[in-house]
Amino acid sequence: MRISQLSAESGVPIPTIKFYLREGLLPQGEQTSATRAEYDQSHLRRLRLIRALLEVGRLPVATIRKIIEAVQDEETDIHDMLGTAHYALSPAPEPAPDDADWRDAREMVDHLIADLDWDRVQPDAPTRDELAQTLVTLKHLGMPVTRDDLLPYAKAADTLVREHDIRKIPLDGPRDTAVEALVICQVLYGKAFDAMRRLAQESESARHFGFRPSDDCAGTTSGKGSEA
Repeated sequence: MRISQLSAESGVPIPTIKFYLREGLLPQGEQTSATRAEYDQSHLRRLRLIRALLEVGRLPVATIRKIIEAVQDEETDIHDMLGTAHYALSPAPEPAPDDADWRDAREMVDHLIADLDWDRVQPDAPTRDELAQTLVTLKHLGMPVTRDDLLPYAKAADTLVREHDIRKIPLDGPRDTAVEALVICQVLYGKAFDAMRRLAQESESARHFGFRPSDDCAGTTSGKGSEA
C-alpha cells in the first residue's frame, strides 16, 4: 500500500507518519521508485503500537524509541521486551533512603513481595519505589498502612494477573502486538478496574450508610397520621 492508504487505514495523518519514519519509530517502506514506497501490514501494526504508547501510555518519543528498539531486537526475550514497556509506564519517584518513613515503607514493600513469592520482581523495579511512595504519603496523611492492610489488595492483584491479565497478551504473534496489548491492558483495564472499585464502594456505602426510601416513606406516613 502507498503512504496515503497507510494513513487512511491507520487513521494517522501522512505528516505524522513521515515524522515517525524520520525518527526511526516506523521502518522504512520498500522503495519502488525515487518518490514512492510501499508499506504492508507490519507498518500498520507498528503504527497501532506507536499510537498505544503515545495516546494510551502518554509516553514521550524518546521512551517510545527505547521500547521500539526492544521490539525490533529479536535477541531480546519476550519477558525483557515486555518489561521495557512495563517499566516505561511506571512513574519513577525519587527514593529517599535518608528518610525513616521511606526506609520503613520500602522494607514493607520488599517483605510483601517476598511473602507473595514474587521473587522474580527485580530489586530496582520502579514499582517497588512507587508503592513505597504511596505508603509514605498515606502515613503523612494520618492513615498509616500495615502489611495486613495491603495483603487483600496484593492477593487480589495476584489472582487477577495470573488468571486473566497475562492471558490477554498474545504471545504467538508479532512482537508489536504483544507490547500493544500490554500497554492497553495495563492502562485501560487498570482504569476500568478502578472505576468498578468505585462502583462497588458506592454500592456498599449506600448499603451501610445511605438513604433508604422505605424508611423515609414510613416516617412521612407516620408524621401525617399524627398530625391528623
